[in-house]
Amino acid sequence: MIRGMLFVIVVVGALGIFIWASDRITMEGERTVYTVSCEQGVWEGLRCTGRLAAGERYRFRASHSRNEIVYWIAGSRAASGKYTDCDVTDRDRWSCKAHAGDPPSIAHELIDGRPVRHEADADLPFHAVSKWKWWALHAGILGFGKADFSNSFDPRAHKHLSADAGHR
Repeated sequence: MIRGMLFVIVVVGALGIFIWASDRITMEGERTVYTVSCEQGVWEGLRCTGRLAAGERYRFRASHSRNEIVYWIAGSRAASGKYTDCDVTDRDRWSCKAHAGDPPSIAHELIDGRPVRHEADADLPFHAVSKWKWWALHAGILGFGKADFSNSFDPRAHKHLSADAGHR
């Protein structure tokens, strides 16, 4: 009986950790992009020639009913911003028009939860990793040398977009 209960607790705990690490479910219904920096090196595509380090966490909260996106850097004193001219499907798929005076951010558009280059020079450059990898880097765990994605590549080549292309 105790062994069975312990097994259930371990399985539920592992499932909970997996869901948390995937960032598919959040308490606030937001999308967070976990950026990384390349310390003592340079970026060669997604590979860092130095040491990969946890960077800023950019958060985006989408409002379908108001067609707006509120965004900020988690833990920063920098002012938050708001895009008001947006086409919002959900927290993982939205697009906003850039306007002069908007506080800088890494994205004006998300497709499948990932920022894509919206307009030339409108978005800050970035490299990012998954949530679990960012937290490992933040905790000082070494051994990672490559970002998972960046806005320096063609974002429309994302694998999920081609399957949705006929449904837009």
